[in-house]
Amino acid sequence: MISKLLFQKDKFFILFLFLFSLIFNQYYGNQGVFPLDSFHFFDSGYRVLNGDIPFMDFWLVKGPLLDYFQAGLFYLFGTHWQIYVLHASIINAIISICTFFLLKNFSLKSEYCFLFSLLFSILAYPSSGTPFIDHHSSFFSLLGIYCLILAIYNKKKLYWVLLPIFFILAFFSKQVPATYIILSISLILVLYFYLNKTLEGLKYSSISFLLLIIFILIFGKSQGIKLEAFLDQYIFYPPTIGLERIITYDLISVSILEKYIFVFISILPLVYINFLNFFKDKSYIKKNNFFLFLILLFFTISLIFHQTLTKNQIFIFFLIPVLTAFSQISLIQSKLKFKKFICFIIIFSCVFSTFKYHFRINDERKFHELSNVNLELAISAKEIDKKLSGLNWITPQYYNDPKSEINLINKIKLILKQDDRNKMLITNYPFFSVILNKKIISPSRLYTGDGTTHPIKGNKYVQKYKALMDNLILKNNISVIYITNIGNEKINFHYIDDYSHCFEKKIILEQLTSYNLENCS
Repeated sequence: MISKLLFQKDKFFILFLFLFSLIFNQYYGNQGVFPLDSFHFFDSGYRVLNGDIPFMDFWLVKGPLLDYFQAGLFYLFGTHWQIYVLHASIINAIISICTFFLLKNFSLKSEYCFLFSLLFSILAYPSSGTPFIDHHSSFFSLLGIYCLILAIYNKKKLYWVLLPIFFILAFFSKQVPATYIILSISLILVLYFYLNKTLEGLKYSSISFLLLIIFILIFGKSQGIKLEAFLDQYIFYPPTIGLERIITYDLISVSILEKYIFVFISILPLVYINFLNFFKDKSYIKKNNFFLFLILLFFTISLIFHQTLTKNQIFIFFLIPVLTAFSQISLIQSKLKFKKFICFIIIFSCVFSTFKYHFRINDERKFHELSNVNLELAISAKEIDKKLSGLNWITPQYYNDPKSEINLINKIKLILKQDDRNKMLITNYPFFSVILNKKIISPSRLYTGDGTTHPIKGNKYVQKYKALMDNLILKNNISVIYITNIGNEKINFHYIDDYSHCFEKKIILEQLTSYNLENCS
């Protein structure tokens, strides 16, 4: 009878978690936008749905998995902003429920499993609300971490099979932090297999990995993706962007300690107990609890390294509930004095920090640069197009006057709509293909000035990007190239200069320039 009641309670917790994490993210995904990030996969998902091929029809540095996943959702449910946000909401729900199931494996009370999973769902995807490569890469990596933990504790073949699948999904979401995590976990696995004198788990993971690679190669071939294009854009080009950051990186600094103080507090009991056990018991290095500690420690270090290296807004506070949960599990299993009091302190710290970062990051939309913006000034994005219904439009670029921005977007929309020629569009507001329901060619998803989206002058891959652009113009019979500068960041797309001998430049609006091409072949 008791077990039946517990089962019913767990089902209620799971259902509540699913609905809450889905609705919670859906709500925050509609509160303002930072066009460069918020619409990252909006047009590209639509383009893939309509036959465009990543790496061949647009230069792709990161995240082909998100393009295909978004195209699938658009195919199933229609092309709409709410379906776009649903992409992130689904991931938030899945990873939150998986966190609950993982914690249940360690005999933690259901109420605590539910609490930590709920807090996790608040800090996980809602910081962005919309699909984002760093989030995807981190969460698929976390699912890989969960599989590894369960593989070690439960000895089930299924988890060894799933392990490489999640890490490859993470890598095809974004190369980092997935690569950092994969490398660190590989070191732990070498130690694990060496000490346990068995390679059984490695056998199942290797077979799974090889089959998945074969599937990817077949899929890429069927899509018409050339291996050279994939290697150039996704493997060889990205290191040319971030090498300087790695050289000047300083892991141990006061600012890092300050920024991640609650992350360090959440893992501190786990670190202390494992170091205590390590020095007390020489055989402790072979035990599952020690490998659990190493896995969580290396995962945390990898994410902090990635976060500080990219210098983006912080999104990894979702670590706090997970690390707190395992610190509590470790405390319960220990013989420490005052362990109940310490549990109370870290749980209080976890709840406090969750609400602290929720209000600072989710509520203020800090990840999308809206923390000093009055969100009440937002206007319904339905005024741009009904496909954007439900989105409260306000951006950092026009934070005092979103109506003017919408009017400007509508002017550009009308100009593009009335032009029946085959066109190429260079913009950091990547939603015009969707709202015009037209195939608009673009050689990249976005256009930043630091080389993170496409090669810039001085990079050795400039000529390969130029060749891709030439091919797009020729293949699609492009007659005009439009460049928009809607926001504060002016797009300096130097490739347009390569066609100066055969274009007629026309400034249509202050924020819209056209380049009419003639005999550019």
